Amino acid sequence: MLFEEPVLLYGAGREARSTRAFLKAEQPDLKVFVTVDSGPHDIEDTAFMAPEDIKDAARIHRFGHIIKSPGVSRYKIVFDIARDRGIPVTSNLNLWGHAFSDKCTSIAITGTKGKSTTATLVHLMLTRSGIDAGLAGNVGVPPLDIADKHAVVVFELSSYQTADMNFLPNIAAITNLYPEHVDWHGSVERYYHDKLRLIDRDGGFPVALGAGAKGNALVAQATRDHRRLLRDLTPQELQVVESAVSRSRLKGAHNLDNAILAAQIALAAGGTLDGIVDGIKAFKPLPHRLEEHRFGDKLFVDDSIATTPEATKAALSSYPGQRLALIAGGHEREQDYTELAGLLAGHGVTTLACLPVTGARLAEATKSVAPGITVLTPPDLDAAMQALHAQRDAFDVVILSPGAPSYNQFKNFEERGQRFVELARTLFGPASP
Repeated sequence: MLFEEPVLLYGAGREARSTRAFLKAEQPDLKVFVTVDSGPHDIEDTAFMAPEDIKDAARIHRFGHIIKSPGVSRYKIVFDIARDRGIPVTSNLNLWGHAFSDKCTSIAITGTKGKSTTATLVHLMLTRSGIDAGLAGNVGVPPLDIADKHAVVVFELSSYQTADMNFLPNIAAITNLYPEHVDWHGSVERYYHDKLRLIDRDGGFPVALGAGAKGNALVAQATRDHRRLLRDLTPQELQVVESAVSRSRLKGAHNLDNAILAAQIALAAGGTLDGIVDGIKAFKPLPHRLEEHRFGDKLFVDDSIATTPEATKAALSSYPGQRLALIAGGHEREQDYTELAGLLAGHGVTTLACLPVTGARLAEATKSVAPGITVLTPPDLDAAMQALHAQRDAFDVVILSPGAPSYNQFKNFEERGQRFVELARTLFGPASP
């Protein structure tokens, strides 16, 4: 795709930098603007355009395309204005599709939770099967960085990316579907529509469904034709996968589901059963996802990446028979904590520290249905950890699994998880072997 007019990059993060490098290689003399709603915008060989100037700039065609970063909602009014002026809005992923999708096999995996683990497992299973595979999207590298360097490319895609994805994958998969990202999409219904757009399209590409997606009426409707579905594992294959997972670092029933889905995809892409077993064996938990640390006589579990109540439920189910302290709550995305509150006592939660702002709803619901749980309402993570230190005889494991994003108190979930581990080390003593 050649651009005949200047291009505007909306966003200045990892994908925007990848896009700029691609454009520089393809069209060295192309004029490129960059804009951001907040934060740094220091991308080499770009001219800054203030966000308040974009509408007027679009009206007079100062640029001919907008290449949007995933975190920028496609439902911002500025994009409607651009489209009304005949200015297309595209993405790093779609540029990859235009340039490279016919040169390799693409596997696209999305879902509310489990997509990163599933995509990572598929990549490991394929490479351990001797297949030249790369990993891109929200794990791995930006799509344009991977280009056509591999015979197979595994994409882990958010709803932000599937919302306007304009090429067809060779294999698509949905792990599960729960409410999330209402602030970006505008409504739960639109989130579901944008997420399921990966499969709800013309084209005969096969589809794989995780355990959390099977039986979902919206997923079934988006699948259109059950004949598109990849076959289930045979009883022998399932037994092999279950045995491999039991000896691996994949914790919890949800990760067994992820491994089964990954095995289905890998087999469809030419993987072998031996490669699947080796891939499961090689898997290392992703940072801030059930990442374990031991300080003093307590186990601390950094599950900061958990931004939905469903992810928090999965974390709690991974530690049966333990007395748990849970830290939950964060940025407002209209999460419903009613069901989670009802499950806490059954999962061994003795102490609950609820962080602003969504933690207030969880605290209220828990006090109503589980009065035996000690509920704390600290103002921030530091105060939560100090309060838990004072209650340390009441639990064996501390889990940070917020069920909400971090943006009201931290830059991202990584920063939140790092602070949790720092506080655990400081308050509870040196690391144990």
